[in-house]
Amino acid sequence: MKALVFDGALRVEELPAPEPGPGEALVRVLSAGVCNTDLEICRGYMDFHGVLGHEFVGVVEKTPTRALEGKRVVGEINCVCHRCEWCRMEMFHHCAARTVLGIAGRPGAFAEYLTLPEENLHPVPGNIRDDVAVFTEPLAAAFRILEQVAVGPADRVVVLGDGKLGQLAAQVLATRTRSLVCAGRHRWKLDLLAARGIAVAGEDEPVAPGADLVVEATGKPEGLARALELVRPEGAIVLKSTVAETIPLASVLAVVNEVRILGSRCGPFRPALSALAAGEIEVRPMITEAYDLAEGVTALARARDPGVMKVLLRM
Repeated sequence: MKALVFDGALRVEELPAPEPGPGEALVRVLSAGVCNTDLEICRGYMDFHGVLGHEFVGVVEKTPTRALEGKRVVGEINCVCHRCEWCRMEMFHHCAARTVLGIAGRPGAFAEYLTLPEENLHPVPGNIRDDVAVFTEPLAAAFRILEQVAVGPADRVVVLGDGKLGQLAAQVLATRTRSLVCAGRHRWKLDLLAARGIAVAGEDEPVAPGADLVVEATGKPEGLARALELVRPEGAIVLKSTVAETIPLASVLAVVNEVRILGSRCGPFRPALSALAAGEIEVRPMITEAYDLAEGVTALARARDPGVMKVLLRM
């Protein structure tokens, strides 16, 4: 099979198709999305070498139970042991022995085939197109915020960052509160949210401090400092950025204002798929370009361009 491999440099290679292990399914990948995490891995994040990619939709070729064979699926990316302390506490995303698709210890989705535990797979409703289904994993990460922080209609929420994850977080949170603003640097990206009735603020427009919740999704090391300026005393900051650089923390504001700072990673697939099927979350305007897998190196270079939102790879 063809695969996009990173080992200090990026290249498309011919590799043997993977063999599923016990309890695993073989999935033929249809399409995959380029995420900022993929770009950060190429800068040294997680020290990962191998096949990149973790946002995908595919067709199951083979499973132990045969229940999903022939069906379109998306897949949760954490592959867990079910035996460690965190698994016994049902904190599966934090499994001490986990591998993570295309991020840690497991070849990813920028390939014609991948393997995942059958328990990780979710059937895709028939009315969700392939290019929309690719967004399930990052949309689930946006829904994770609602598992971590209670958000009510009157809560003031600020989303920092107008990129892919910021867009999804803003759309999800706008279903819970009437008072939300997404702050970003790119007017054309903010316009996508404004078209959905979500308040936005550009680089030179003020954002009032005192927010109950600030979601930091800038992808920049300085995003946390900005979040601390905007959150109210005893408010919450949810960190969504994954960056290779060390993030400095001036802890005085966090300590004096008794701010809760929450890391936030993977989330629930079922509400994400339901929202996509119902049209409650719109992702198609975020797709900038699609490339064939053979052009994978070009695709990742293009994904770094500030004039680009989402780049897809077609297998």
